[in-house]
Amino acid sequence: MARHVEEYVYVKKGLFHRRPKEKKLNRSAAGNTLLFVIMGICGVAMAVPLVMVINNCLKPLDELFQYPPRIFVRNPTFENFSDLFVLMSDSWVPFSRYILNTLIITGGGMVGHVIIASLAAYPLAKHKFPGKKILFSLIVMSMMFSWQVTQTPQYMIISWLHINNTYLALILPACSFGMGLYLMKQFMEQLPDSLMESARLDGASEWTIFWSIVMPNVKPAWLTLAIFQFQQMWGNTGSTFLRDEQLKPLQYALFQISAGGAARAGAAAAVTFIIAAVPITFFLICQKNVLETMTTSGMKE
Repeated sequence: MARHVEEYVYVKKGLFHRRPKEKKLNRSAAGNTLLFVIMGICGVAMAVPLVMVINNCLKPLDELFQYPPRIFVRNPTFENFSDLFVLMSDSWVPFSRYILNTLIITGGGMVGHVIIASLAAYPLAKHKFPGKKILFSLIVMSMMFSWQVTQTPQYMIISWLHINNTYLALILPACSFGMGLYLMKQFMEQLPDSLMESARLDGASEWTIFWSIVMPNVKPAWLTLAIFQFQQMWGNTGSTFLRDEQLKPLQYALFQISAGGAARAGAAAAVTFIIAAVPITFFLICQKNVLETMTTSGMKE
């Protein structure tokens, strides 16, 4: 009898309703095995390029030009990094300057884009004003155009602002990326309006609501956006807007080293490792926050 009573719940009107049973997913052992095999193949395919980058930076020249190429290094050496140091020490622009330029451009573009996209997404997601739907439609339409289409108008605007050959020529266009605004708006719409209304009743300003309530609750969204923007800005060569050598980023130095031919193949492999290691490290640091479930997932009006 107790078994049957547990399947019912009491309501105020004195009626008993049957409690819906939870559905369980039935998966066979063969299906699980096939799923793990497919995931393993995809994981290996994505890991092979990274493994080759790590091994290439440790290979001597004879192994770099070996055919057929080998994935794993046989005689690891750090001569590629020492050659890179000697090569860049002879340059009139220090290698540390390229790294500093890349950090300034990447950090400025990433932080500026996250802040501006979040500030613009908040009124679009939680406020009503005339022309809201039209404005959001224009933002969505802007994502349809590739960067080649907007390159000429972008260059003209940068020239009119007289910020050519400066860091701002790369940082300002990065702040206006439409995908980030779209991503932040979609996440902010999931927040219950009761959170903002309660804060307004307590006398909180819109700035306080944005920084203290909205941004902490959409932390996985803007961290994901920061990773994407960091990856994009880290690989920027700056060849379109930067003319002075002392303003060029690290990716430009890689192209110059690679253009030296076979003699600089080892140094080019070392620079490739440096360029790949920084975004991966940044992702590993933010991975926990990106993959965590949003704190608002269980909230309801």
